[in-house]
Amino acid sequence: MLLQDKTVVVVGGSSGIGYATAELCKAEGATVVIASRPGDKLQAAAKRLGVRAVAADVTSDSAVESLFRECGTVDHVAVTAAQLRSAHVKELSMEDAKATMESKFWGAWRVARNASIAPGGSLTIVSGFLSVRPRPASAIVGAANGALESLARSLAIDLAPVRVNAVSPGIIDTPIRAAMPEAARKAMLEKTAAALPVKRVGVGEDIARQILAFMTIGFMTGSIVYVDGGGLIV
Repeated sequence: MLLQDKTVVVVGGSSGIGYATAELCKAEGATVVIASRPGDKLQAAAKRLGVRAVAADVTSDSAVESLFRECGTVDHVAVTAAQLRSAHVKELSMEDAKATMESKFWGAWRVARNASIAPGGSLTIVSGFLSVRPRPASAIVGAANGALESLARSLAIDLAPVRVNAVSPGIIDTPIRAAMPEAARKAMLEKTAAALPVKRVGVGEDIARQILAFMTIGFMTGSIVYVDGGGLIV
């Protein structure tokens, strides 16, 4: 197994891409810790996966510090957590814009600052292809993603010999979209799938497999990989 005797922390591991990553890492032999905001969702996810859960909101300095103090030195960390709020730039409140950056960008920064990762281990940040393929009413998310990709390259230098990479997903069918009305969600995903060369949208496992590659390929650092079903070329 690729991660036998390794310890992996997945920040944002209670659902979506993070959950799929935790599941795959455990299947590859890792001891897995999932971290997310406190609540029943985190505990239920940990029970289903059979892994350890630590409550930690990435918008809190003290919570992230406590998480990694409790975990000690680990082999790999993946950051998938994000609480996104988006609208047209003229309509999105400054409070919501700042909250998006606080969660997605500063959350990853806090993790990088506090995690103790063994030499040769890895930190993987999840960004998103809005960084290079803007869409209407998504400027703040695209900006956060672009900042994360730049951060990953810089951290690959600052944190060496720990390896730092970013995976940039396209449209992924995860529970984050469950807030949409079901008919609208289904129509959006079908329209997106029809436009992509692969004729489907992504699932959490697609991104988890790229995160696993970052963890296990020791010659990868400072890399940004777009896993988007061809979304950048159409």
